Formats: sequence, structure tokens, C-alpha cells
Amino acid sequence: MTAMIEAQGLSRSFGSVHAVRDVTFAVEEGGVTGLLGRNGAGKTTLMNLVSGQDFASAGTVRVAGEDPVENARVLTRLCFIKESQSYPDAYRGRHVLAIAARFFPHFDAHLATRLVDDFDVPVNRMMKKMSRGQRSAVGAIVGIASGAELTMLDEPYAGLDAVARHVFYDRLLADYARRPRTIVLSTHLIDEAADLLDHVLVIHQGRLEIDAAAEDLRGTAVRLVGRASDVDAFVDGREVLGRESIAGIHSVTVAGVDAQGRERAAAAGLEVAPVSLQQLIVHRTGAPVHEEVA
Repeated sequence: MTAMIEAQGLSRSFGSVHAVRDVTFAVEEGGVTGLLGRNGAGKTTLMNLVSGQDFASAGTVRVAGEDPVENARVLTRLCFIKESQSYPDAYRGRHVLAIAARFFPHFDAHLATRLVDDFDVPVNRMMKKMSRGQRSAVGAIVGIASGAELTMLDEPYAGLDAVARHVFYDRLLADYARRPRTIVLSTHLIDEAADLLDHVLVIHQGRLEIDAAAEDLRGTAVRLVGRASDVDAFVDGREVLGRESIAGIHSVTVAGVDAQGRERAAAAGLEVAPVSLQQLIVHRTGAPVHEEVA
């Protein structure tokens, strides 16, 4: 497959702050990639670099083989919707959609009209007078309807309620099935978006911590519960991501337990439970957990 995004040794610093640190990865054409990580991890900065809205301090980034900075060929193939998207003061919702239809060659105006109804957006209202959720809905509509070969969505549903977020996921997948493209979705609602993701990139303190297929990640960790001695004996030599102890009963999140390992754990009297993608990433990017409660 051909890479839609290629980053090599990519870094971005703001004075003494290293927002992105020596990041190397590739996103292949097609599929939905989740760009995940804690607030301030560097996700938005990385997306700004990919979209040509910022300059790298070191390294390179290519979109469809080209430098995205001031490159009209790349920019017309790319749609980047930010959480904090800003609009001219005089713009109403309908103006945003009209400009989007002119800018993106594959923009589907009929789909945009249906999405306006789905999200119940008052497109005749001035953007600056819309609620946060309504502005987010406008951005989501542009992102979905754009049909851009590379569609990047940075927390696109900030301010949307649970029903509107469900509409977003449903309409995004439906249009992706109709018009396959490369989608990069930055989100902190990992469990909600987990079923959409084909691939996962996890950024932590500016560094790339995880670059893996989502399906592979889902089976890389389990939660074991049992007597302290039994748990300690089983996890000896394994990668422990988190640990809690309550009155002699241990609960441990451990990586690298395959199907045979799960069977051995169960035979040793341990309770074996799956770990969600969100729990795994929290353990990977958070402080080590070790709690003891008498």
C-alpha cells in the first residue's frame, strides 16, 4: 500500500517546550487511524505539521509524497477540522458550507444538507453566536461532506451530546463506506471511537509511544485478579502496567498475555478479564499505578 502520511524524525519545539519529539510513522492510504493521547501530548501540533499549518523544527513530513507547506496540490486533497476552529465574525453557518463546497473538489453538498438536518444546525445563525456544540457540528459536517482524500478531525465533536456524537460516528462510517479515504481522528473518548479505528498512534509527552493495528492492541493486555501470592507468581518477569492491592487480593494489568497464558492464569485460580483499548492506553501513558488498601 501507498503511504498517505510519512513522518521521519519529526520534531516541533516552542522555546524550551518540546511539543513533538523525533516522531517517525506512516499512515497508509485508506482506513481510520486514531491519534490518541492525553491533553497536551502533542496531537494537535502533529496534525498542524501534517496539514502544513506549522513548520517542523527538525525532520520531515510528507502527504502523498509531497511537502504540505504552501502546497496547493496537497491542501486541496486534505481537510483538517480543529476543535477550536475559528471563522470570520461575519460568517453564518451557510457561508462556511458554501466556502467548503468551493474549496474541496469532492465536497458533497447534498450530503451536507442532510447532515445539517441530522445535527439540527441553525445554518442561518452567525457562527460567533452558535453554541459550542453547534459550531462543532458545522465542523463535523464539513469534515464528513468534504470527501477529502486525507480527512483529519481533531476532537471534532467537542460540545456535542451523546446522541449527536452517535450521529457523527454513524454518518462518518457511512460516508467512508461510500467514499473510502484516509481518516485521522484525534480523540480522548477512546472507548466510544474504538470500534471505528483500524490503526492507533499514541502520543505521550510528544513522543510516539504506540504505532499498531487496533485489533492487535486489543489483545495485548489483560486484568488478573486473585490472591497476592498467585498473582505475583504469574506476573513475575512480565510487563506490569498497573497494580492494586486490597486486603491481600491483587488486581494487576499485565501486557503480553496470549491465549495460552490466559488459560494458565485461569488454571492458577486467577480471574482473567479483558482490558479495553482506553484502559490500555491510560496505563501506557499514565503514571504507574500501585495502590494498597488495608
